[in-house]
Amino acid sequence: MIKDDFLDQPPAGAKLTAYDEAHLKLYVRLLDANAQKADWREIVEVLFGFDAEAEPERALLVYTAHLERAKWMTENGFCELLQGRLH
Repeated sequence: MIKDDFLDQPPAGAKLTAYDEAHLKLYVRLLDANAQKADWREIVEVLFGFDAEAEPERALLVYTAHLERAKWMTENGFCELLQGRLH
C-alpha cells in the first residue's frame, strides 16, 4: 500500500462505496491485525506506509476511521457486496 492510495477517512454512510470495494483487502488486514492485538502504530506503518511517531494524530485518525469502516463492512457492507454475486 502506498501513502496516496487511501483517504485519511474512508467515505461514511450506509451504502457500500467504490472506495470500500477498492480497499477490501486493507479492511481484512486491519481486522486481522486488530484481532491479533497488534499495536495500532505498527499497523499504520505496515498497512498505510507512514510513521505514526512522526504523524501521531493523523495516524490514529487513519487507523480508527478505517478500522471502524472495516467493522461496518462485516456487519452491513458485505450484504451489498454479495448482492448480484450469488445469483
